Amino acid sequence: MMKQAEVVVVETALVAPSKETPGQPLWLSNLDLAVPRTHTPLVYYYPAAPEQLQGQGAAAAGTGSFAPDRLKAALAGALVPFYPLAGRLGAGPDGRLQIDCSGEGALFVVARADLTGEEIFEDYEPSPEIRRAFVPSAQPGEASCPMAMFQVTFLKCGGVVLGTGIHHAVMDGVGAFQFIQAWAGLARGLDAAEACGPVPFHDRTLLRARRPPCPTFDHFVYSPAFLSGRPRPFVTRVFPVSPKLLADLKSRCGAGVSTYCAVTAHLWRCVCVARGAAPGADTRLGLPANVRHRLSPPLPRSFFGNAVVRDLVTARVGDLLDSPLGSVAETIKRAVDGVGDAFVRSVLDYLELELAKKRGDDDSSRAASEQLVPASDLWAVSWLRMPMYSADFGSGAPRFVAPAQMFGVGTAYMTPCANRDDGITVIFSMEAEHIDCFEKVFYGE
Repeated sequence: MMKQAEVVVVETALVAPSKETPGQPLWLSNLDLAVPRTHTPLVYYYPAAPEQLQGQGAAAAGTGSFAPDRLKAALAGALVPFYPLAGRLGAGPDGRLQIDCSGEGALFVVARADLTGEEIFEDYEPSPEIRRAFVPSAQPGEASCPMAMFQVTFLKCGGVVLGTGIHHAVMDGVGAFQFIQAWAGLARGLDAAEACGPVPFHDRTLLRARRPPCPTFDHFVYSPAFLSGRPRPFVTRVFPVSPKLLADLKSRCGAGVSTYCAVTAHLWRCVCVARGAAPGADTRLGLPANVRHRLSPPLPRSFFGNAVVRDLVTARVGDLLDSPLGSVAETIKRAVDGVGDAFVRSVLDYLELELAKKRGDDDSSRAASEQLVPASDLWAVSWLRMPMYSADFGSGAPRFVAPAQMFGVGTAYMTPCANRDDGITVIFSMEAEHIDCFEKVFYGE
């Protein structure tokens, strides 16, 4: 747990694209409008460079890979191809949210903290305190705030924390890590083509609903009934999954079952045990799926927007706990594999009809900004294939990358470790009264 310390902001600036960018408004798809209407906060930790270990420490903040002027110049370059990040949320003539590509810029903050990397990250737990210290924030629903906000914090040990807050309406995790890679590449001195890769594809009209909308599947996970409820207190813990534990879980599943499906099956069962769920009760698993390659034809490889749809798997608690782990993992695998073009088009149509119902409702943003997970459920998100540790700004890859804050009980993120030979990490939020039991069950005690 991070000790209390003051983080002092020494510079705040808006960084605009270094060249003129398109100015027409960017239409947002129904998938863009269905995500939480907030910034997604992450922290990247970079240990001290060798020259800082020799005594320069945080005093060398104006030099080296993380020199603010160097980062701002690279950010200005990255905002040229990723220009929606320099815009602001607005509303079109019909009141539908859009991104006004105004080129106003991204927020860039420089700060110092009387902390060491060890004090922050040795027993790291995402929390509101971490977010307030290291990631700029905006009020929920604040339309005039920047779409992207970054803070570089120089620590007394010479290490650096890079905090990133990118509005979820602009992109999903794939796009966010794509942008950070481009920014880091420019900071290392790569040319724009090499750093940014394929030109980002910004046209979201490939994800328009059909006319007329005709959903053909049940999409309860997007319904107001599912999203209703009150926030519940929770704590967040980081659970390392060693190569040995990972191999054991996968060995209990059939061939072809992914790490995600095997670990999610184990998580789901552990959650039911820790909560003491009744055998006859229902429990639901929320599954997000990246659909870029699942559409027909597929979205362009460089599609820059939200391309994740959600589905639910429901089971009786008793059946879940009595079934072999491999059987539960196969159920999850079938659900994930079942998300194809027809399912995605049905989601888009369902959301179109829901948006039509909400027009004129002043409180219509509530569900989109909170998305509460019911008490009987688990939401399992995989970042296992994300290039989280490719953000090398010139002094090497980050040692640790994680959410700065979690937003709901029952939410789990699976992330790779900096060294993939170390296994993976599960970052999980749960009711405080159940978390210790969950840990014991998770590790087989």
